[in-house]
Amino acid sequence: MIRRFCSFSVTASSSTSKKKRLVFLGSPQVSASVLDALFNASAAPDSLFEVTAIVTQPPSGRDRGRKVMPSPVAQHALDRGFPSDLIFTPVKAGEETFLFNFKSLEPDLCVTAAYGNILPTKFLNIPSKGTVNIHPSLLPLYRGAAPVQRTLQDGVKETGVSLAYTVRKLDAGPVIARERVTIDDQIKAPDLLDLLFDLGSKLLICELPSIFDGSASGRAEEQDDSKATLAPKITPEESWLSFDEDAQVLHNKVRAFAGWPGTRARLNVIDPSSGESSIIELKIISTRIYGGIRRQDIEANDVLYTKGSLVIPCGGGTALEVLEVQLPGKRAVNAAAFWNGLRGRMLKKL
Repeated sequence: MIRRFCSFSVTASSSTSKKKRLVFLGSPQVSASVLDALFNASAAPDSLFEVTAIVTQPPSGRDRGRKVMPSPVAQHALDRGFPSDLIFTPVKAGEETFLFNFKSLEPDLCVTAAYGNILPTKFLNIPSKGTVNIHPSLLPLYRGAAPVQRTLQDGVKETGVSLAYTVRKLDAGPVIARERVTIDDQIKAPDLLDLLFDLGSKLLICELPSIFDGSASGRAEEQDDSKATLAPKITPEESWLSFDEDAQVLHNKVRAFAGWPGTRARLNVIDPSSGESSIIELKIISTRIYGGIRRQDIEANDVLYTKGSLVIPCGGGTALEVLEVQLPGKRAVNAAAFWNGLRGRMLKKL
């Protein structure tokens, strides 16, 4: 059973082991991969640390039946046999009961990876070696809640992961290390997130000795705030596609919003025999830029089907090739299956 607040004896938490006490904070599946790396590293015979406690988001309704489920991090910890009374799930990290129990652990270091909660100064003052965050961007670029999504949306060609100390200002702490990655023009946000947090966990394990001995804080690089960019949280309202925009902009958005909230579009379905029309809403799953369009080949609002994909004219004389779609309440299908389901009806963009 996961407890929101845990009571335990200080003598039980203050073991005679000389290993450093590390507390991990994270919530989604990508965080669970980092926790797994920490568990594995801590099990090594020459490990400098042990995972003393875990802090994660409270259980929530995450499946169709709205059954209350622990966060992926909490579930992974339980599956690995981690004590349930050392998994904290405060609603806010500044709650006094939580801070009291957390301080009783006497943590040397906290590591955060997509925890999803603001850490107050009272929290940050507790671990003797500070709090280090794995952030999936090349700080000071893309500070905020959605760095990977905003990176893909902007169509940049290079990103990376940063290991930085946590301060009260958003993602603005000194950077210990970075790892750069070239972005493929087809990669989607969930895959890029997995890649960056995998790299981040390796970077963290490599840097832990210098973090524990204090040398990392001495060489950490202060961020240049004048070069900072923001990556605000994505809203469902942003998910709609407007085909008046350039195809590259739309393709980047499809990649960026994959997973959640996805991207949606409305198209007009016309029956050529009766002239009747209806509007359908589609979730656009996969796309690429279509390079074969010529203005004389397609009417401004026509949607073509060619070589297994839907071709939709976009702004600036560009076109988007849609490879996979999903109707509300249905499973995702490729463009060929969707086109066959139209049974001769025509598609036009709105």
